Parts: sequence; C-alpha cells; structure tokens
Amino acid sequence: MKLLLDENVPLPMARIVRLLLKHHVVEHVAELSGWAGTRDVDLYARAAADGFQVVVTNDTKQLSRPLEVVAIAESGLHRIEYRQNHKHGGLVGLGAAIATVCAGLPHALAELDQADSQRLISLNAVDPSQQSRLRIVDPASAPPKFWPTDSQG
Repeated sequence: MKLLLDENVPLPMARIVRLLLKHHVVEHVAELSGWAGTRDVDLYARAAADGFQVVVTNDTKQLSRPLEVVAIAESGLHRIEYRQNHKHGGLVGLGAAIATVCAGLPHALAELDQADSQRLISLNAVDPSQQSRLRIVDPASAPPKFWPTDSQG
C-alpha cells in the first residue's frame, strides 16, 4: 500500500513508520518535490493521481470543513487521522503521537486490506500524562518482594 503523510505529521514520524511498514511505500509531503504547502482541498486529488491509497494526517478538523470533506470523498482515498495533543508539546507530544500511530496503524492497514470501499479511520490516542505513562515506586516505603532491607543486614 502507498501512504502519504500529510504536512502536519512530524517528519520524524515518517522515518519511524517506514521502519515499521517495510512492505509499504511511505512518503511525507515535505519530502516530495513541489508538494510542500499544497492545500488540503488539492492534496487529496493530487495524491490519488500519484497512486497513493492512504493519507495519514493529524488535522482532526478536516472533516468539519465542507470543501475538504468533498475533496476527501471525491479522491476515494482512505484517510487515517490521529490526534496529537498540542498541550503536550516537545518530546512528550511527539512520543505520544508516535506511540499512537505505531500502535494503531498496523491494525488500520489490516482493516484497509479487507475494505471494499473508502474508509475514514481515527486512531485512538495514547495518553501521554505522567500518571498514565509511569508507575513510580519508592522502595523505602513500598519495597518490592525480595528488596533488601536494613533489618536483613
């Protein structure tokens, strides 16, 4: 399958997705000559004409813009979106976005392999909050089993 990563997808994501999806062609808009800055209403037709089957984006507002919805529908391309929560910027935001895409994209592509017509897929976001991503243990107050203590010495 040939996937196009929209311009709003961080470029490092393209490298990681290529590593994971070795049997697919993965291109990023920023890496294609003359594609950077292409408006979304034009991007879908251009991508379809260039043989892409899927557009991956984190522009979750596309489906609320009438001209973009028409462009997506007329292209016949599958559309996969993921949310990148911008309040979690920097490494945390990028990490959460990469985790979301890496965890969900293989399942999405498996579904698309079976699809008989166009599909719109939203990947469920990985929660990047500290309380969701970490379990912290203070062995002084809650030692794990077999943790050495001063009374053993």
